[in-house]
Amino acid sequence: MASADLSSELRCSVCIDIYDDPATLPCGHSFCRNCITQAWDHQGKGDSKCPECKQIYKKRPELKTNLRLLNIAKAFLQTLSAPEGSGIYCTYCDSPVPAAKSCVQCETAMCDDHLRKHNRAVQHALIPPTGSVRDRKCSVHQEILDHYCAQDAACICASCRLDGEHGGHQVETLDEASEKKKEKLRHVLETMTARREEAEEKVRSLREHGREAQERAAEATERVAAMFRDIRRQLEDLEKKVRSEISGDEEKISRSVSKMIRQLETKTAELSRKMRHVEEMVNAADPLIVLQDHNSDRGDFSQDRDDTKMEAVGHMTFSDTLHSGLSDLLRCANILFYTQDPSDLTLDQNTAANNLKVLPTLRTVRWSHVDQNHPPTPERFEKYQVISGRSFSSGRHYWDVETSRSGGWGIGVCYPSVERRGDQSILGENGGSWCLRRLCLWRWYQQYSARHDGHMTQLPHHVASDKFRIFLDYEAGQVSFYELGDPVRHLHTFTAKFTEPLRAAFYVWGDWWYKDSWVRIKSHAQSLSWDPDWVNSRSIGSTNSE
Repeated sequence: MASADLSSELRCSVCIDIYDDPATLPCGHSFCRNCITQAWDHQGKGDSKCPECKQIYKKRPELKTNLRLLNIAKAFLQTLSAPEGSGIYCTYCDSPVPAAKSCVQCETAMCDDHLRKHNRAVQHALIPPTGSVRDRKCSVHQEILDHYCAQDAACICASCRLDGEHGGHQVETLDEASEKKKEKLRHVLETMTARREEAEEKVRSLREHGREAQERAAEATERVAAMFRDIRRQLEDLEKKVRSEISGDEEKISRSVSKMIRQLETKTAELSRKMRHVEEMVNAADPLIVLQDHNSDRGDFSQDRDDTKMEAVGHMTFSDTLHSGLSDLLRCANILFYTQDPSDLTLDQNTAANNLKVLPTLRTVRWSHVDQNHPPTPERFEKYQVISGRSFSSGRHYWDVETSRSGGWGIGVCYPSVERRGDQSILGENGGSWCLRRLCLWRWYQQYSARHDGHMTQLPHHVASDKFRIFLDYEAGQVSFYELGDPVRHLHTFTAKFTEPLRAAFYVWGDWWYKDSWVRIKSHAQSLSWDPDWVNSRSIGSTNSE
């Protein structure tokens, strides 16, 4: 088989290069292990195909190295770099005999036999076989180029050095100059290798980025579908709109990822090409070839830096559409749609004011006209308040509370850093707390309001239930309050940019008329779970047990 035919048989059809770690598929076609792996990764999830015959594999075949093909490829590569494969033949032989050396003075190529005769006769400069011996002589003096002028970046002969235009310049031997240039090229090669690895790592990250976007889109679609199956027919148009937005987000991210992958793969291929050229220069035995190669000198490797930026896989936009397009009924359903389980909270007894009594379960707090004489602690409130032991710094959470029918109370969230003394410490009266409050002015009059930083928003309708839900979306900066009555109603939503973790906060006030003032956190088992019948009927069933 001719060398050209053998070369075509030993080339991977993906990278069009000689096999590197070849692996053979069950269909019989072989590819570089890295090439077939990248090709399958690029196909994404699903079946894997052979790039040659398009045979489909439901499960990726296990890739094992084809040792015989690997050995043949290695042997072929060695023949390409061997003197016999250089195409230079002895000048004196009648039949083509590969040359062992070339003589610069004689401008001939010689096999081993003629070389021995030549060496006995003269002491000429011998170099590896080459067809361009004339290029190794000075075009002016026709002498051997044996020095290098660093000032003019040129290879020169002895006459050029002594009385030519290079006289007085800094001159080195070819070997010295070649070693210096090789050292620079080694540093360049190291830099390019690092940048290629960086680009390959970004390709892997981008693929993971794309898979993450697909998984998020799939999860979002499933949750949206589950919600819309249980809500009335008038919401079908909204479901289509939400699905379209999710699909658009996924397509946008996928297009961006595919574009960046193509750019990085192109850059990686270009870096590989340049590296192969630099490696040839580094491994070249002939210093003149190294020094006369100006392609590597002109390369601006700083421009090869990869500036590809990855966009974060953000939240899908269907959340905004739901919040803006749904009625109060659907807003109430959202708190169950976004979180599967209620947050399990208990009270931090070390923060309870002395006129509050925390029951042993750490879920109920009562107003007491008797001073409880709690141990003094820096975190203890002076008036009517207690906060939870657990804090929230991310995510979506909700918890249910039940309140007494008499007295005053407040329920909400606050920063752990709020004041503990004075009127500024009261829930809703400072910039670090948000609450729903009931104020009893007279026994027959109750006022419900939303409060933050001393500003009050009075609720426009009567609140009949004594059961409420607090829903916290930390990233969205929202705290919402719902009345768990019949019907379930959205009462108020605060929007802010949270700068600290948040804790659940409770305010309980009473007097001799309202002795039985209390607030209770519903236990995990008592809280509502997702129930389509509950959404459709908007009725609540719960227990009052401690």
